[in-house]
Amino acid sequence: MTKIKKASREMLGLSKGEYATLRRLRTPEKIQDFLHRLQQNFERNGETSHSVRVVLRERRAHCIEGATVAACALWIHGEPPLLLDFQAVHDFDHVVAVFRRNGRWGAISKTNAIGLRWRDPVYRTLRELAMSYLHEYYNGRYRKTLRTYSRPYDLRRMKPETWVTAENGAWDLVTALEDTRHYQLMTHAQARSLLRRDPFERSLGNLLQYKDPRKR
Repeated sequence: MTKIKKASREMLGLSKGEYATLRRLRTPEKIQDFLHRLQQNFERNGETSHSVRVVLRERRAHCIEGATVAACALWIHGEPPLLLDFQAVHDFDHVVAVFRRNGRWGAISKTNAIGLRWRDPVYRTLRELAMSYLHEYYNGRYRKTLRTYSRPYDLRRMKPETWVTAENGAWDLVTALEDTRHYQLMTHAQARSLLRRDPFERSLGNLLQYKDPRKR
């Protein structure tokens, strides 16, 4: 595990309570459990990209919001705050926080569905990690949609006030992730040959952790 300078409360601009919440999340497993217990952010009032502070206050998040909380907690404990961006066709992108143990990559993920969740640190490369999401990454027509993964984005490149404490959205981070170099996972011919998920997979994939209140 690579040790770096730990992020202090003063450096991040967090309150004592906010910082204490993240400091208690001492391992990737504890961070993941914390994200699982956050309500899903269904963006009922429009698209959001909440900062760490807003997520801690509202206790709800979607993928990029959960990933930034995870990365911030990792940084507090002396690990690099790295995000990985997945891009898809005819589907939503997905963002995870990545970490290493014994030279292997793992991922912390906030998602409402089954497939795009936590990954144990057993992957030799980020490409291997990204490929582990391929089969479960599909759209409403049950087509597998994952196509690229990004170079790890180090959040130390951004001022904390743009993603840790911002009240009006961490939109600069969204742009930075989109602009980060991405790598293709397959050729166009391989993508055309991907099999749709079968009916049994579809039934399992429709299970959600939190129900959208607009659909109750």
